[in-house]
Amino acid sequence: MSEIDPNTLLPSDRMVQQALEGEVTQIHRGQQYAEEGDTFGIENTTFEVVAVEKRTLGDLTDADARAEGHRDLEQYRQTLERAHEGFEWDDGSEVVRHRFERLE
Repeated sequence: MSEIDPNTLLPSDRMVQQALEGEVTQIHRGQQYAEEGDTFGIENTTFEVVAVEKRTLGDLTDADARAEGHRDLEQYRQTLERAHEGFEWDDGSEVVRHRFERLE
């Protein structure tokens, strides 16, 4: 277990703020950026990474998209396409889900 920079896991200031507000509780990334038990701080709030799981884009659901601050999976897909030049959604593409919780 170690303390990580929140920007390592959360790639934008918007997502950092959404995590602080409780709107973002997980993020899927193309590779693993943290381990279970790692912590990160935002302002005076500490979060713990509670699960790290390999998945595919085809595994994602509307609930996953909402946990990442999106309305639904279609909006999430559109965000990825805008954020990553040349990105094409492939249900078989491997991703890593990082779930985290606010510590009291």
